[in-house]
Amino acid sequence: MTVLPYLVAGWIFLVGVYGLATSRDLVHAVGCLAVAQSSTYVLLLSVGYRHGGTAPVFSDVKPGVPVVDPVVQALALTDVVVGATVTALLLALVVQTAKRFGTTDPDELFALRG
Repeated sequence: MTVLPYLVAGWIFLVGVYGLATSRDLVHAVGCLAVAQSSTYVLLLSVGYRHGGTAPVFSDVKPGVPVVDPVVQALALTDVVVGATVTALLLALVVQTAKRFGTTDPDELFALRG
């Protein structure tokens, strides 16, 4: 087991968070949030990876053959679906913000300040 997938997941997360922190546009911020969230795919798949493992379909696998963890695969698939849903919802909110205020620049949204 290597540490490389964990470093890659951390790097992808930091790139997404840096883009989110320096974003000057709401659409860019949603994209950076999606990048940061995609680091969880790498993390989950690296946790469930097993060297020499086959797919967890047990109908044609002999006993004693290593298989990858199917629970982690299900979590990664659920993560993809939730990430796509959250991204779609945020982009719909950005579209409504652009219609109402005429801009997607967070600094120009004066009506939202308290």
